[in-house]
Amino acid sequence: ASAAIKRYLELGNALNATALDAIGTTYVCLLNATQLKAIDPSSLKLASLDPSACSQETKNLLYQKAKEAFSDQHRLPAYYELILPYLGGAPAADLKVLSKDDVNMNVSTFVTLRRDSLMLLTPREVQGLLGVHLPELAQWQSRAPVRNWLARQKQSELDKLQVGLTGGVQEGYINLVTPKFPETSSAHLGTVATVFHLLPALLFSFLTVSILS
Repeated sequence: ASAAIKRYLELGNALNATALDAIGTTYVCLLNATQLKAIDPSSLKLASLDPSACSQETKNLLYQKAKEAFSDQHRLPAYYELILPYLGGAPAADLKVLSKDDVNMNVSTFVTLRRDSLMLLTPREVQGLLGVHLPELAQWQSRAPVRNWLARQKQSELDKLQVGLTGGVQEGYINLVTPKFPETSSAHLGTVATVFHLLPALLFSFLTVSILS
């Protein structure tokens, strides 16, 4: 399949909607970065792809293409459904914007988001993304990546969601242990000062004795 795709492109053909449909979800993960960048974004409006099983790089590139393809519908309710198959490559900034649109994301979609993007979301932003599905998040709190996300949040902020999420950072006082060093007596300091004061004379005497011997 990979060789067929390569040959198709070598003959000067484009990865248009017809070609993408022929490649389909089964083989879309075989496309390399150069081939993915050659996709005309408008082709994604007519093609039906699911890159969820692809590498993170492929997801990232296809998301950018899809974002460009559906940019004219960004403010419409249908935008979320159009961009949904490609959200696995969405950066945190785009997810934060999406959290304000009442999209009611399924938890099964939430856990497939880019790991680095998910970790940058606040509890309020996660609430905005999940909407009515927020209570279901408690069922995932012992599993990655939800467990990892919870460990980065303040427990007090998680409590505000009122869905029973635990595993956040407990706030309180931090006891800092200061290493103890032996106290230096004034007599010792005086001795050190005397040695440094006499050091030039001692060195001169040592050199004199060395020369004479």
